[in-house]
Amino acid sequence: MRTSNVLWDDIDLTEVDEMSIPPSELVDKSLKAGDLLVCEGGEIGRAAVWDGRVPMMAFQNHLHRLRPIRGDVEPRFYVYFLQSAFTQLGIFEGAGNKTTIPNLSRNRLASLEVPHPSVAEQREIARTLAEVREAIRVHDKAAATAQELKRAAMRELFTRGLRGEPQKETEIGPVPESWEVVPLGALGKIGNGTTPNRRHAAYWQGGTIPWITSGKMYERQITGSETHVTRAALEECSLPLLQPGAVLIAIVGQGKTLGHCAVLDVEATTSRHVGFIQPKAESISSGFLRSYLENQYQYLRQLASGNGSTRAALTGAILKSLAVPLPTLDEQREIVAILDAIDRKIELHRKKRAVLEDLFKALLHELMTGEIRVDALDLSALQAHAEPLSPSAEPAV
Repeated sequence: MRTSNVLWDDIDLTEVDEMSIPPSELVDKSLKAGDLLVCEGGEIGRAAVWDGRVPMMAFQNHLHRLRPIRGDVEPRFYVYFLQSAFTQLGIFEGAGNKTTIPNLSRNRLASLEVPHPSVAEQREIARTLAEVREAIRVHDKAAATAQELKRAAMRELFTRGLRGEPQKETEIGPVPESWEVVPLGALGKIGNGTTPNRRHAAYWQGGTIPWITSGKMYERQITGSETHVTRAALEECSLPLLQPGAVLIAIVGQGKTLGHCAVLDVEATTSRHVGFIQPKAESISSGFLRSYLENQYQYLRQLASGNGSTRAALTGAILKSLAVPLPTLDEQREIVAILDAIDRKIELHRKKRAVLEDLFKALLHELMTGEIRVDALDLSALQAHAEPLSPSAEPAV
């Protein structure tokens, strides 16, 4: 590959009020199909191709416009090159002007040396990378569809059950006639953990007991922790020693974590931001309780916000009084099996997406540095994951 910095005609964008620009001057700030727009500030170097479906528009003054002045330029290839330069090659590190707001100057962008393979190879590289991005989008869409299916399944399962029974009205709405509705406090021990003094080494050094924080609630099944406490912490700080099967729930926070829950698979204790329910195994299965609490996520957050405190929190009193539907243990297990099957589908798509994301990053770096050539690649396996791209598909990096 050879390099060149004369492929583009760039435009200097001054800080003006675009509403005051005369129509005749707006033409100079118009866009044509194939133009590249490059961020001047913020995410310096981030770029996208203008697809030309709208014939003309003005663009804001914090973007650089790059327009090919030669015929052997594929704009999509240079979108991917700029992404590589921005995220992997460190080309834009220190490229910003030393002002209070970092920005990429026109001169710095104009002097950037870029790879320039043949236009046929540019197009093939862009097509290959776009193919991987499309496969990623397919798994994003499939995971989102499965997540919506799970929400619909939970609404149906927790109101109609699996036995085709007539329904009855209860304080939580309609449920099958044979189901009970009981307060959560009647189904097990409820409480929360604490955070031992960080400066007291005897509580932390050499600890063997997993100490679970609210961030672990996204794991759904908790098998351990990166942080451990000692027996001394357990005894002196009134920490609960929870048994496998305990259902944990994030009880404090302003973000999305509050209300998320998981099942504990090991003996452990928790931080003060994590509540627990150690359920009675003869009454309710841990998986059923976790699934029901997941179904009540938004309602639990509303309860936390309306508890009278300045900080949203789920108190022990709120949890103990929460009404829970209670089918037989056999029906509970069947409901959990259905929801677990959907969860496995969601997780499969997320794992495949992660693999494809790693593949994209590796290909982006190696193709843009010439470590591999596109004609040496065989990505035919991707056809099983993504529909073919339309000829007009453009990358949005």
